[in-house]
Amino acid sequence: MKILSTKDNLQVLHEDNHIIVVNKRVGDIVQGDKTGDKPLSDVVKEYLKDKYNKPGEVFLGVIHRLDRPTTGIVVFAKTSKALTRLNESFKNRETKKMYWAIVKKMPPKDKDILVHFLKRNPKNNTSKAHTKEVPESKKASLDYTVFKKLDNYYALEINLHTGRHHQIRAQLNAMGCPIKGDLKYGFDRSNKDGGIHLHARTLEFIHPVTKEIIKLTASTPIDPIWNNL
Repeated sequence: MKILSTKDNLQVLHEDNHIIVVNKRVGDIVQGDKTGDKPLSDVVKEYLKDKYNKPGEVFLGVIHRLDRPTTGIVVFAKTSKALTRLNESFKNRETKKMYWAIVKKMPPKDKDILVHFLKRNPKNNTSKAHTKEVPESKKASLDYTVFKKLDNYYALEINLHTGRHHQIRAQLNAMGCPIKGDLKYGFDRSNKDGGIHLHARTLEFIHPVTKEIIKLTASTPIDPIWNNL
């Protein structure tokens, strides 16, 4: 059964005066969209309002997003100064993000760099990975390593070099290794909770105010396959 985040069960990984970092669950939507479902940003605001007994509106800035079926680390800014600086930092790729993905098919190599040109299709909210540049495409690059062989699956560690729409999902599918549960990108059946086995596992970034290096790790969802890691 899918359990969404609430102010009472929020998985907070780090919090100080300027930022709050949470471990997103399957189905949490980071920022409001046309579905009208309550976004994680609102849940975090409720959590802060409750925790600090704040009157009035709580300031919270969204810096980056994770796809709805994906889990893992999401950073929010609690002050406008932190938001401006973190936006800059993430835009300039001064962050180190590492993801875990579970795939059924063994990749062609144990480790490799994948480079594609992604073209977004707004009609069905997907991105197609091309081997050569096509009109309106953007270059996408990542590296992966197979770090564990499970009974029926392979666990990949992925480092992003660019931040494109659905990048990991589209590039792994183009390699012939769609992510478990990802019907949109070539997997044959969905997961029971509607999620996919893609998890934003670690994040390293420079704190926007103190300038110290923050290194965070998010635990994987409780699930028989993730539990094997």
